[in-house]
Amino acid sequence: MPFTLRGDDVCQPTPPTPISDPYWVALSPSVAELIGVELGDQGKPRNPEWLDVLAGNRLDVGGLAFSYPVSTVYSGHQFGVWAGQLGDGRAILLGDINGLELQLKGAGKTRYSRMGDGRAVLRSSIREFLCSEAMHALGIPTSRALAVVGSKQTVIRETIETAAVCSRTAPSFIRVGHFEHFASQQNLTRLKELADLLMNKFYPECLSDKDPYLSLFKEISSRNAKLVAQWQSVGFCHGVLNSDNISALGLTIDYGPFGFLDQFEIDHICNHSDHGGRYAYHRQPQIMHWNMACLASAMLPLLELDHSLEESQDLLRSALEEFPLEYAKEWQQAFRLKLGLQSEQDGDIQLIERLLQAMHDSKVDFTSFFRKLGNLKKDSKPIEILQRNEFIDRVNIDEWFSDYIGRLQLELLDDQSRKVLMNRMNPKYILRNHLAQVAIEKAQQNDFSEVDTLLKILSKPFDEQEAFEDYSKPPPSDMYRVAVSCSS
Repeated sequence: MPFTLRGDDVCQPTPPTPISDPYWVALSPSVAELIGVELGDQGKPRNPEWLDVLAGNRLDVGGLAFSYPVSTVYSGHQFGVWAGQLGDGRAILLGDINGLELQLKGAGKTRYSRMGDGRAVLRSSIREFLCSEAMHALGIPTSRALAVVGSKQTVIRETIETAAVCSRTAPSFIRVGHFEHFASQQNLTRLKELADLLMNKFYPECLSDKDPYLSLFKEISSRNAKLVAQWQSVGFCHGVLNSDNISALGLTIDYGPFGFLDQFEIDHICNHSDHGGRYAYHRQPQIMHWNMACLASAMLPLLELDHSLEESQDLLRSALEEFPLEYAKEWQQAFRLKLGLQSEQDGDIQLIERLLQAMHDSKVDFTSFFRKLGNLKKDSKPIEILQRNEFIDRVNIDEWFSDYIGRLQLELLDDQSRKVLMNRMNPKYILRNHLAQVAIEKAQQNDFSEVDTLLKILSKPFDEQEAFEDYSKPPPSDMYRVAVSCSS
């Protein structure tokens, strides 16, 4: 049984709404293997009933039955404003399989759909499918995507589109918003049950702590500090870091208007609805910290079980102060490794920050710059480095390259060994928006080959893959400034 809290105040039985004439769009073999779905020669489940299950058209396959599908309630802050009760508006939790929760996104209305139709469209489903698997291959904690099932059934968004259902898995989809909901209801019983559930299933080390709920908060905060540092290191922008979109397990969840940086802009905004830039790339660490403050506020009643209000506030305030320290430590280590620096030296942070400022000023491609940097030799002269041509201010970048080469002299690794390590940290392939768009446009014409190709490439983001060299290149000039919506 997945979300083991039961009751009308927690979740609602929600059978999926069938879609007409479902067909396979994409499937991840590695996730299928993870949950024990046997595939046939064509790369699709050997049991054809899985198509209807993942479309939301049936609840049993073979000897497996999903007898209690549910949608859960949560609340949260959206764009910094308390939004009150929210919930799974287009996500239905089918059940537990091989220790993972299996959820359908886009399988119809739930009690929490409000004015929505509970459906997802083909383009957004393909984007979530590909990015979930790309993030996993990058080593970043994330929900996983099992499949996308399409239908010619129409859905109205900005235009008329076709429906799709994305099936996704995670150990749990519990989020900060669940804590906020029960706290806002002053329902200490449910709040405690939720925290106890997390500790028993995912944070057992907290149970033996003298202050288990404080320990739980610290662990959730630490995981999310590390997560956002990893995002920054690969240039990933989530787009909608509302508190209800933040995982209690430190996973990347709820893929919407996300985007990877192409040209490096420190203040890049990937969500066209984010008019104030609240969720811009450079603000993600600050906003994640803010969301942890929301979690701290929600968990305050749990600490009051053993402490006074003032003591509880002091403990949580002190714990919150650990977030920026944890983040800074992870961020610095990640960018040192991106530069091939294994030791810590004075001036490293300034070296990193100078580079990022120069990249911002010249709009240098984030992913390809760091990948190519591994080719640099310790005996190079700045004037000989081809990458200098990507910068407007050559004098400034030549000075940086000179300092960087000098810094490399302090490292013990030879050039080739350093390149190998840097290539394990700096991906060659990411899910660029223009690549996803090509796959989407082909899929809308019933050609799913590009989705399969991207899944194959993105599953090995650090490999050279010479046959797919073009997929590593920056986008055409007319595709640089792409912002997407929450329905994308």
